Amino acid sequence: MSPPPSAQPALTTWVGNRRALVAVLMAVSLATLDSSITNTALPNIAASLQARPAASIWVVIAYQLAVVAALLPFAALADRLGARRIHLGGMAFFVVASLASALAWSLPVLVAARALQGLGAAAMMSVNIALVRQIYPPQQLGRGVGLNALVVGVSFAVGPTVASTLLAWLPWPWLYALNLPLGLLAFAVGYASLPRTAPRGQPFDAQAALLTALTFGAMLACLATAAQRSAPLLVLALALTALGCGSLLLRRQAGHAAPMLPVDLLRRPLFALSVATSMSSFAAQGLAFVSLPFFIETVLQRPAVQTGFLIAPWAIVVAAAAPLAGRLSERYPPGLMGGIGLLLLGGGLASLALLTPEASTPAIVLRMALCGLGFGLFQSPNLNALMSSAPPERSSGASAMVAMARLNGQAIGAALVALCFGLAGARGPVWALGLGAVLAGVAALASLARLRVAAAA
Repeated sequence: MSPPPSAQPALTTWVGNRRALVAVLMAVSLATLDSSITNTALPNIAASLQARPAASIWVVIAYQLAVVAALLPFAALADRLGARRIHLGGMAFFVVASLASALAWSLPVLVAARALQGLGAAAMMSVNIALVRQIYPPQQLGRGVGLNALVVGVSFAVGPTVASTLLAWLPWPWLYALNLPLGLLAFAVGYASLPRTAPRGQPFDAQAALLTALTFGAMLACLATAAQRSAPLLVLALALTALGCGSLLLRRQAGHAAPMLPVDLLRRPLFALSVATSMSSFAAQGLAFVSLPFFIETVLQRPAVQTGFLIAPWAIVVAAAAPLAGRLSERYPPGLMGGIGLLLLGGGLASLALLTPEASTPAIVLRMALCGLGFGLFQSPNLNALMSSAPPERSSGASAMVAMARLNGQAIGAALVALCFGLAGARGPVWALGLGAVLAGVAALASLARLRVAAAA
């Protein structure tokens, strides 16, 4: 029985919003899953391409560096061209770069292809939460970001399982070839359903975009080269480039109503603390997910095929906790929920670092589940706090900062793993997990500090 005529517009809108949401979530899932899959495949890639483990981490860092460098410029361009165009263009570029990654024949070629993938992912991530905000009504934003957090968290956590399963049957290039059919499907769904918004007509500042890319690209490259213990002059040159370009960017943006680097949003204490919480927590997660494959295979001495399945409980519990946390974030302070979740994450990482080869499978699974519970309780409330503390007209800038905090944190985590490997050798994965526990504790303190800020507001 067809609905009455009066219900047709509402039904059409509901169906259209569902399709648009599917397109957005497919895109963020592909970009996140791709990064997580690569983390797990690093030992396999390093062996296949005859590269050192510390050098192979550049496959992860190149992707993250490209994303971080391009996020804010793409967010500003979205204000000019519309979020829909940036999203679809990013998806198309991501698919082409995935093909290049699958065809890579050496580590330098793969690193370059992964950097191109990162540019496509940056375009999609820069408008991801902004599109969710357009799809969901304001009173249900917590549910929207909760669902988005669920997809991001599960995609990142389920990647090891997907990678282990595929690598049991296929060589590593197939991990990237998988993006082709899925990416084309996501593009088709997005093209048919993503909302069209009128561009603001504000001119795009190409000079500010270049300074932004150089600032954040040089900053992360400086961290990565320092972690790899590269030549001190190179590290110093990158540090000076980041500082110089950052100073010029701030001077150029002074007095701008909607700056590309959203210093206007960072002046809001709740927004700034939420960004700090997010960056620290994702650095802890990055330390864990880059080091865990090496930890499971070399420290716990488990077969490579078990890696993904042992990490899977993290994903399963995130999947269970994230939607509930999204709803609870509409009732309870994000600072409290995030603080509790991050303390659980820190405890889980510390307990993992203490495991020995004699540890039973249930002992590993329990600790992974504890990490997943902590991260699931933190992520949705933090996203809600970030987006709710920004005015609607600054949605693109806030959305980009959400992704910036996540990717900066993960890139910092990956670089710190390389440093731990270089300093501790075979004990590097243990050091990395311990450091992750410390950063989770720092993030918990930043989250709990929001309770005082909210009370004073």
